[in-house]
Amino acid sequence: MTEITDTPIVMTPAVRRFVLHWGDMGTTWGVNRSIAQIHALLFVSGRPLNAEEIAEALQMARSNVSTSIRDLVDWGLVRRAPMMGERRDYYEAEGDVWEMASRIVAIRKAREIDPAAEDLRLVLEEAKADPATGEAAVARLSDLKALIDLLNDWYEQMNRVPKAQLLPLLKLGSKAVDLLAPFLKKK
Repeated sequence: MTEITDTPIVMTPAVRRFVLHWGDMGTTWGVNRSIAQIHALLFVSGRPLNAEEIAEALQMARSNVSTSIRDLVDWGLVRRAPMMGERRDYYEAEGDVWEMASRIVAIRKAREIDPAAEDLRLVLEEAKADPATGEAAVARLSDLKALIDLLNDWYEQMNRVPKAQLLPLLKLGSKAVDLLAPFLKKK
């Protein structure tokens, strides 16, 4: 349990810009702007906030804040933070950027990639079974499915790598490509 602090939320120009930008990014990802802005505020606040504080800081309706927080909690991006002597619920965002990014990727994969991959699998089966479907269509659908399967396998492999080992692996970046360049075919 945490103790209540009376430190007001300071919406500096940088914090305001981050909250607004995160809200805009959320809409491009198919996430409600309010949800993304609340997540951004909780992420940078440095302390747990209650719904009234969030509503006041972001100038949102309290009902919108409550609904948005419920979604963020369901996604594992925000959690309740019990406060000593307080009856209201306080919330805090996942502070570990790696964990936050991992959860966002998992949510997006489950909502977007997995259903699309399943639809593609069914379409490919149907295309292969229909003699009227051209060879080019079947070949291209097969190539697309193979790519999605490869990316899904890579995602699963990367998900099993401990965070402490993943960071150095990611930092290799172009160095790994440079190292492998003599072995890669040029097109």
